[in-house]
Amino acid sequence: MDSVYFSTAFWSLMPISELRGAIPLAMASGWPWWQAWLWCVGINALVGPVAYTFLATAHRILYRWSFYAGLFDRLVERARLKVHDKIEKYGYVGITLFVAIPLPITGAWTGVLGSWILGLSRRKTMLAVIVGVMISGTIVTLIVALGLQGLSIFTKHVS
Repeated sequence: MDSVYFSTAFWSLMPISELRGAIPLAMASGWPWWQAWLWCVGINALVGPVAYTFLATAHRILYRWSFYAGLFDRLVERARLKVHDKIEKYGYVGITLFVAIPLPITGAWTGVLGSWILGLSRRKTMLAVIVGVMISGTIVTLIVALGLQGLSIFTKHVS
């Protein structure tokens, strides 16, 4: 059971998977939906403080290396392009909605990075990201709990 806690925590924190990977893993391991939601959403909500701590410390040191600087600058530009319009139009609600959509390249990491790039309030961003993570976790949990039949609500059926 400890390995499932570790695995789901790991996947909850990874930018590539976040809740899209962690909640299905937890539920496939036999966790009830509410336990999977609480654990994975709680861990994913830590992305904000982790990301801000990284950007304030290790990033400044690593940015001196040209390989890291080039990679980070490309990542920053992609994140800025993804979140800029939504934030300009909807403000912090835009961050919440961006994080809430459980699709690749959306999520807590990109939301925090985009907010940091645009110089937005750290406290308001954290709140927006946490609410977005809760919504995303609910969507993923519902889809997994409903199974493949649940996915059919998103597809058009042709007779």
